[in-house]
Amino acid sequence: MLTYLLRRLLLMIPTLLGITIVVFTVMAMSPGGISAQTLVGGMDMKPQEKQALLNYYNKRYGLDQPAPMQYLRWLNNVSPIGFVTDEQGKQGEFSFSKGMDLGISFQYGRPVSDILAERIPITLLLNLVTIPITYAIAIMVGMKSATSRGSSFDVGASMSMLALWSIPTMLSGVLLLGFFANIQHFHWFPTAGISSREAQDMPFLPHWEETGFVRGFLLDRLWHLILPVICLSYGSFAALAKLMRTSILENLHSDYARTARAKGLAEHDVLWRHVFRNSLLPLITVSAGLLPSLLAGSLIVENIFSINGMGQLAVEAVKGRDRELVLSITWVSGFLTLIGYLIADFCYTLADPRISYD
Repeated sequence: MLTYLLRRLLLMIPTLLGITIVVFTVMAMSPGGISAQTLVGGMDMKPQEKQALLNYYNKRYGLDQPAPMQYLRWLNNVSPIGFVTDEQGKQGEFSFSKGMDLGISFQYGRPVSDILAERIPITLLLNLVTIPITYAIAIMVGMKSATSRGSSFDVGASMSMLALWSIPTMLSGVLLLGFFANIQHFHWFPTAGISSREAQDMPFLPHWEETGFVRGFLLDRLWHLILPVICLSYGSFAALAKLMRTSILENLHSDYARTARAKGLAEHDVLWRHVFRNSLLPLITVSAGLLPSLLAGSLIVENIFSINGMGQLAVEAVKGRDRELVLSITWVSGFLTLIGYLIADFCYTLADPRISYD
């Protein structure tokens, strides 16, 4: 297992390189390419000031060099080993411990690492709350539909899951805001953000005071997350529930299930001790691509609910031709995707002991 883990981790390096090369090539081949002129073209500045800024960008990021040299320069900066580069863009001696430098964002004028440190936890919070809810509902609905095949619950659940899967995320987000966050209707939930300003000064847990009940920071955060999590989860659990139902039905009629029944094992034991674990394999396969798909889906949700996460940041970076930020977001998204596939491989061994990577 350790050998397999090391091999997979080493294979991540060329994969991430390929992903960043493709993204950099697309940016370089787009109209205008990646140059200092595109960054300062729309600024209302005096000619000498604009020229000074052009010279700074060219020296700092090597934007006056060919595209392959620009990529190698960025790769040297983000690599933990390589040539040390000063603030003027000049390369010094080779070092094995220079550390990673994601650069300075063109658009925000701040270190990219600081920006990502602010935005990544928000998107991860949305996904870490959404994924358990998605799988819990999918497994429960899928098992109930499979064990009561042809019943009114099975028919109703199948129709409901198909209807939910067909609703676009952007439409559901607008409808939820319009009915449940609009002051003219129910106004049960907030319209934007993941916490209110007042919650920053509240204790973490809810409690009672002389003035009444104080919901605290935790309940306030959960209150803000309800609508975004619904938008992110309903399409996923609708598709996974149908997949779970099909997988359970297939395993219920397999040879090993009939053998277990012939030995006198109760139907409940056949379902939970044999069929259930094997039925999880298709869901584990889908889970490998669920994290990147949720990151893409959070792009729409974050824009609808005005959440400053990675989705909104990616759109702003692409619009502003922020090379350092786009490549860093691509690197982080690719890394999370590869980690998702690696976790899925280990979950296979937990669900099916016959699978081994030794």
